Amino acid sequence: MPIQILPPEVASQIAAGEVIERPASVVKELVENALDAGASVISIEIGGAGRSLVRVTDNGSGIPLEELPLAVERHATSKLRTASDLFHITTLGFRGEALASIGSVSRMTLTSRAAVSPIGGRIRVEGGKIGSVEVVGAPVGTSVQVEDLFFNVPARLKFLKQDLTERRAIDILLARYALAYPHVRFKLSEGKTIVLQTAGDGDRRAILAALYGVETAQQMLEVIAEEDQYHLTGFLSPVALTRSNRKEIAFFVNGRWVQDVPLTTALLQAYHTLLMVGRYPLATLFLELPAEEVDVNVHPAKAEVRFRNPDRVFSFVQRAARRTLLAYTPIPQASPQQLWKSEIKLEPKESPRQIDLAWTVGHGTTAGQGQPEIAAGPASKTGTSASGPYANTTVSSESGRIPLLRLIGQVGAAYLVAEGPDGLYLIDQHAAHERVLFEKLMSQYAQKDLPAQALLTPVVVTLPPHSARTLEAHLPFLNAFGFQVEPFGPNTFQVRAVPTLFAAANPVEALYALVDDFEEDETPLQTEVEVRLAARVCKRLAIKAGQTLSPEEQRTLLNDLELCASPRTCPHGRPTMIHLSVEMLERQFGRRGAR
Repeated sequence: MPIQILPPEVASQIAAGEVIERPASVVKELVENALDAGASVISIEIGGAGRSLVRVTDNGSGIPLEELPLAVERHATSKLRTASDLFHITTLGFRGEALASIGSVSRMTLTSRAAVSPIGGRIRVEGGKIGSVEVVGAPVGTSVQVEDLFFNVPARLKFLKQDLTERRAIDILLARYALAYPHVRFKLSEGKTIVLQTAGDGDRRAILAALYGVETAQQMLEVIAEEDQYHLTGFLSPVALTRSNRKEIAFFVNGRWVQDVPLTTALLQAYHTLLMVGRYPLATLFLELPAEEVDVNVHPAKAEVRFRNPDRVFSFVQRAARRTLLAYTPIPQASPQQLWKSEIKLEPKESPRQIDLAWTVGHGTTAGQGQPEIAAGPASKTGTSASGPYANTTVSSESGRIPLLRLIGQVGAAYLVAEGPDGLYLIDQHAAHERVLFEKLMSQYAQKDLPAQALLTPVVVTLPPHSARTLEAHLPFLNAFGFQVEPFGPNTFQVRAVPTLFAAANPVEALYALVDDFEEDETPLQTEVEVRLAARVCKRLAIKAGQTLSPEEQRTLLNDLELCASPRTCPHGRPTMIHLSVEMLERQFGRRGAR
């Protein structure tokens, strides 16, 4: 096949694929153009999750009438003149390909009027075909209307996610740019619904309040650091305010939102030893440094950057964040005596557990070479009857039940120690409580018997726009489990009741748990939603490691776990217990030779 030059429209569509991936990409390019034009008011309207309509209007400097045809050509820009300018970029856009890329995969209408011109102009681009310029009346600034995105590349259209996911991507983008440019008034709407609106008064903490709620905004710690020509500002969360993923961590470099793994790692290093495993902070940080110290021309969508001195940047961000954390969160000092002091007070007249432990004699299976095994089945095929709630109970290895256990105590404020007929059991109190809550909740749900506890004072919860959309879409599932949650203004919800099972828990934690779960799995099967919802709520509301339990609480947890249908794992599959058999202990202490 002979080599040939591709037609311009084909080349444009190929190039557009690197820049325009989804509706959020269109919004990003147009908003960045508006910011470069010096706009103080930017309005974004979307329809059909951005598939059918994206309209971005600004009050920036505008485009002169005679330059409109040039503005929609590829590699036409006013921001670069020579190759050396690439190493001193101070604007968000610089390649001159955004409008051309958008126009090649949509029906785009560009209307603009420059401040020095009494009239405006309009030009249409459809599938890369540029129309003629019309003279129109228009306010100073620019309006770009993008309709039917990917109408001429249906394969790309099929790769878009469901509407909820595409809307969430736009919401996240606008929320971050609103924080990065607090002096600009942003307004995001879909139809008659205003999703996000900022005042443009320069108050970042007020924007945080609009995004996360007043209580969260008040807790955020302000970062202000300077070292030579490096400046770091923004907000990060205290150690008590965390999320289950890194999605609420955002970095801006010289005003540009970037996805930089080393920067995120530097921030997490600042939290080292301060956060539990699997927990992540909220943070929006703005790094300013000389333009020649950073290369922004390394990614098609300009989402990644390269630093001239990456180690220095890493160290600067880590130190600045750590200093802020320690200034607001001093590390407590404890003496060895305090560390070993027990918080459990045993009652002298406390009666022992009244259960007849008439166990059958036998040994459980063991892991090779004396290693402790995760309990995967009971020690024997059958167990004997006991008095109390366990009377006439038969333990079957096929059912995954555990034998009757005798509580010994709690160790490390995280694990219960119990004796069984065939050895020692170490029980993770958090995972065990997850299992207990999950089976109780699912049992009530299956029987359509979910008693709810009305709150004396309804709790109002404000979520970021993207999280609010997620929660609103799943309110029917939430209410089916005994919660009573209803919209209460933009991105705000009111909790009126919770399941009786969680009456003592914090409903705000439950809502955040649900949002995290649904955002992690973007395309859940309908039949799995209820199970995932229940498992996520139980995980967040179960007792935590580090929580000291009274002897009675320990016994209650152990009793409830023994009654569970699947007591050996939590709802997410993590083991609730480790079994150390008598045979393994004997080998460890040299009482029995290795086989």
